[in-house]
Amino acid sequence: MQLNTASRKKVKIKCALQGPSGSGKTKSALYIAYGLCGSWDKIAVIDTENRSSELYSDVGNFKVLHLEPPFSPERYIQAINVCIQGGVSVIIIDSLTHEWETILDIHAKMVGNSFTNWNKVTPRHNAFVNAMLQSDVHVIGTIRAKQDYVLSDKNGKMVPEKVGLKGVQREGLDYEFTIVFDLDTNLHARVSKDRTQLFFGKPEFIPTVETGKQILDWCNEGKQVSREQLINSIIERIQGCGSIPELTQLYNTYPGLQQALQTEFTARKHQLQLQTNSSTVQNTQANGHINR
Repeated sequence: MQLNTASRKKVKIKCALQGPSGSGKTKSALYIAYGLCGSWDKIAVIDTENRSSELYSDVGNFKVLHLEPPFSPERYIQAINVCIQGGVSVIIIDSLTHEWETILDIHAKMVGNSFTNWNKVTPRHNAFVNAMLQSDVHVIGTIRAKQDYVLSDKNGKMVPEKVGLKGVQREGLDYEFTIVFDLDTNLHARVSKDRTQLFFGKPEFIPTVETGKQILDWCNEGKQVSREQLINSIIERIQGCGSIPELTQLYNTYPGLQQALQTEFTARKHQLQLQTNSSTVQNTQANGHINR
């Protein structure tokens, strides 16, 4: 444990674009992605929208991974890892909505207490979110939006009233992103969250390649984190893993460093297995003593 002076490191942007059908989420994401890396070959689209990304193949020769159902969190994580191993610089996930709809469907089909069941599916969703946030590439996620309503009292009657659009994903997911753009059917974007302060308070605009370049400049303002520093940081996190699922999640987050850290991951896995076996033996002995 060490106390350090605060300083911003070079980062990979995590950005979300949310809007209704026809608001230009995919095309806007492609333009921003090109501004971030300057090469269509370095852009991969994880397409869950029935190959809709191919409608924009005239824009550039980007890569596409067609993700078929089921749209489980684990399948999204696998797709992210495939893209990273393919050497891309920007991953567009189009869309994030299918993952959450799948989680809702899984939860609805579970028997037993609803609250307890959320404790079973939430870690799966969180693992997907962490895979996005901790990946060493730029990530742009699109989110479908639908009309949101609230009930208002009018003349003694509760009447539904439109209050704008709401993204179809887990409540609070927008807090995980550095920038969130809200798009309308006129293809205009306004920022609803902006830690970069690049777009906050600015008028609506149409996202372009220049938008991505602005974001890239902000990302590069921080200090460069060396490979050695990153490896040392991951080793600390390996030692802090308290379970094999947690360790596996960390392992899958950095596919490019798996070989370099194989010894550390294997050693920690062995330690956790010994701890688990020891606890099992102790519980068995305790139960046997009680039963006698």
